[in-house]
Formats: sequence, structure tokens, C-alpha cells
Amino acid sequence: MKNTITFILSVVVPLVIITVVLRDASRENKLLAGLKEEYSQPRIPGVDHSKLEALQRDFDNPHEITATCISCHTERGEELLNSFHFTWEREEYIEGRGVTYLGKSNLLNNFCTGIFSNEATCNRCHAGYGWEDKNFDFNNAYNVDCLVCHDNTGTYEKLRGGAGYPEPGQDFRTIVQNVGRPTKTNCGYCHFHGGGGNNVKHGDLEEALLTASRQVDVHMGVDGANLECVDCHVTQNHQMKGKYYGVSSSASNRVTCERCHTATPHLNTMLNTHVEKIACQTCHIPEYAKVNATKMYWDWSTAGDLQEGKAFELFDEDGNPIYQSIKGDASWQTNVVPEYFWFNGAADHFLISDKVDTTAAFLRINTLLGDASDSESRIYPVKVHRGRQPYDPVYMNILQAKLWDREEGKGALWLDLDWERALEEGMKYLERPYSGQWDFVDTEMYLPVSHMVSPASEALQCQDCHTRNNGRMQFVEGTYIPGKTTYAAIDTMGVMLIILSILGVLTHAVIRYISHKRNNNTTSA
Repeated sequence: MKNTITFILSVVVPLVIITVVLRDASRENKLLAGLKEEYSQPRIPGVDHSKLEALQRDFDNPHEITATCISCHTERGEELLNSFHFTWEREEYIEGRGVTYLGKSNLLNNFCTGIFSNEATCNRCHAGYGWEDKNFDFNNAYNVDCLVCHDNTGTYEKLRGGAGYPEPGQDFRTIVQNVGRPTKTNCGYCHFHGGGGNNVKHGDLEEALLTASRQVDVHMGVDGANLECVDCHVTQNHQMKGKYYGVSSSASNRVTCERCHTATPHLNTMLNTHVEKIACQTCHIPEYAKVNATKMYWDWSTAGDLQEGKAFELFDEDGNPIYQSIKGDASWQTNVVPEYFWFNGAADHFLISDKVDTTAAFLRINTLLGDASDSESRIYPVKVHRGRQPYDPVYMNILQAKLWDREEGKGALWLDLDWERALEEGMKYLERPYSGQWDFVDTEMYLPVSHMVSPASEALQCQDCHTRNNGRMQFVEGTYIPGKTTYAAIDTMGVMLIILSILGVLTHAVIRYISHKRNNNTTSA
């Protein structure tokens, strides 16, 4: 009997464990091999646009380019008219508000504060032509800009301050003959430069991703999977998966890691149990802004200072502007450790009509919904951008300043450096009440981090979270995290179990010792 038990413990059990591990490893290897095979296949265009007769001409008017595109791609114009990339607005349901229309066209932020009265410069990134004021025609398919997403030459440029129109003088004949599936360069043209420059806004989306190694991002790294944005943000009829929670609210149409990696991506069962309450990004994006700095703080209240009567700028040692007369103070950071929040995929937003609560420590520009008791919530890594913005202390509204104009003397802050006039013109454009008084309020904006995924070898380890000494989860509330959370009752029970275990072992040892002595005495007698 003893030999049988020894055989089972020393041979059978290890064989079972090895079999299970190898089976799981085989499953994971097959999954990864399948993904690599799928995404390594070269994309072969179905059409060679350079041979199309309609494109063998010069184009002087960008609307003519769009008209030519949709003369063949007959339904695409209507699809774009209904896409979020064109409308910058979508129907959303917000808990406590009901159905609301939200998007970049009508929401605030704490970077450049909003596009209102600044459309001609902000809308350089719009997938359309001519949106410079409230009169833009969103129903005219010829106002769609096909090239900003489909140019594959990497040369197409939009005009600064041009309301979305392209730079004149470009070789449009070559560009239109070389269009195709959107690349990282196309998507990055706008998404890398949100907030006024490379990596200013998101922190995990920037120009470095065009040439970075897999150490920066395993998915987009040129020596890694080298994926394009649309490999994950899959699109059908110009409706793209994925949402930016600075301007969106609902939990629908999200891009998830599980789509490719499944809900049980690890060999370790314990790690797989974490997936239920911890987002993949939490462990696999230990830092963001790995190459170029991202803006972490923007204080509008200090804008307007002059040196010798002129606007000036100050820069840090890496060339990032830490003071600009037109924008105020800023701070930047690289290799940023995210902050962590419960998030269920839905968000709320501070609207231009909402009231500022000056008794709160700060105002949330957007709020990521969710908590530990919500079955849909998981812990996510988040970039928190903090700032100070103008508000009306009489009407208690956030104020929108007019920032930009083509000419001086029209109240644009970036030209005239006159807060009073800039706020007056901005609120007049919005047709919102303004008392003529202003002050500044601290704000926070929350941007979930989903890019710059590190190699698995650099993912967070157990001790990064399960510790009471400044661990990653130190500010996450509402749940018990072993090693981090202190509950007197649970801690006492744990100590008692340890003591009882030790006592049990000692008691067992004493009993075995006494029994052994008795057996020896009996044998001797």
C-alpha cells in the first residue's frame, strides 16, 4: 500500500500535471500561431487605382476628388455621412441623463477646451472639407475627405487653419492613384496629434509607433506583429469598432483584447481568474509614453504673460514647452505609471450647460463609470490629465474661449492674449450666457490606456499589486486585494489559521514522537 501511494505521488501526479501544462501550452501556441498566420498575410489590393481612367487627370478642387471616388464607390459617401469620423457626434445613453448626442462637436475637454468658435483650425483633423463654422453642410457627400484616411503615399497634408481642406499644390494625381486600406500613418495623422502636438493627449498614441520596436508595443512594433490600427479597429461600412471615452459614453462597440486572445489567455489558471476583474491592459501596459513625453498638466490660468511686451515660450531639457504665453503652464512626463480605476465601459461627461461645483476638490470633465460591486466593471489603467480652466463664477458654467482666428483684433486668445475678449467671443459664438466675470477651476480628464502593450516578460508581477508598500492598487477601493488590503477581522483570522496550522504540525509531531517511543518500548519488552 505504501509503495502504491509513493508511486502515485512521485510518478502519476507529476505526469498528470505535465500533461495538463503541455495541453494548455499547445492550446496557447496554436492560438498564437493562428493569430500570427492570420495577421502576417500581405494585404493585396483588389483594385489598382493607378490604372483607372477616371484618375488619369489633375485635380484642383478637393471636392472633385471626392466626387470621382464616389462615382465608383457609390454607397461610400452616404456611409461616411453617417460615420462618427464625419459627424463627430453619436447618439449615446448616459445613466441619469437618458439619450444624448455627444461627440467632439459639442463636448468640452481640458486640453484646448473645445472646438467651438475654433473649428477652422481644430477641424484640420476632420474627415471632411470646409467645416469652419456652424453652417457646415453635414448632408453633402462631396464634403467628405477620402484621402486623409486612404492616401497610401504618406504625403497628403491638410492645411493649418484650413477647415479641413488640403494644402494646395500637392501632387493629387499621384495621391489618388495610390489609395488603399488605411495605415498607421493615416490614423496617426489625427490621433497621434490630438491636443495640439505629438502625444500631447493620449500618452499611448504617438509618432514613435510608426517605427517602434515590440518593446514599445508588441502589436504595432515593426519587429513584432506590425499590425495596422484597422486590424483591431475593424470596420464595416465605415462604422469602426472602438471608442475614445473623452467623447463617448456607452459600453457598446468596444475593441477588446479577448476578441483575439480569448477570456482565458494564460497557462496559469490563477492568472485567468484575474481577467474577470482586471483588464488585460492593467498588467500588460505597466507604463505609457515610453518614447516621447505626454502632457500631464495644463494650467490655462497663467496664460497671457509677456516678456518685454511680447509673447514667449520656455522649454524643458527635452524640448517640451513648459510655459507658453498663449497656453500657460504645462508639465510633461515619460514612462508614466498609469492610475487605476474601476470601469464598466460607460462614461458620463460634463456638458457646457452643467453647473460647476466649487465645493468639490476638482471638476471631472468626464467620469468613468463603474465600481467593485458592478459585475461589468474591471480595473483599468488610465491617464489622468489635470488642468485649470476658466469658468463663470456667476452662472457657474465652464467657459469656452475663442482661441484662434486668421487675423488679430478679433478676440482670439492665441493672437490677442486678451482673456476677457476671448471668453466674450467664445460664449457669444455658443449663444450661452456670460456674466463678464471669470475665474479658474481645477479639472481632471480620464483617458483609458490601451496601446503600448509590453512583451509578456515585462508584464506586472504579483508583488506589484499584492503589497502594502506603494503597490499599483494602493488607491483602488471597494475590494479585498490580498497583501494590500487591511481588514482587522480577516487579518486576525489569517493569523489564527497560521497559528493553528503550526500548532497542528507540532501536535502531530509530538504524537508521532510519543507513538514512536511507545513502539520502541513495546518491542524492547
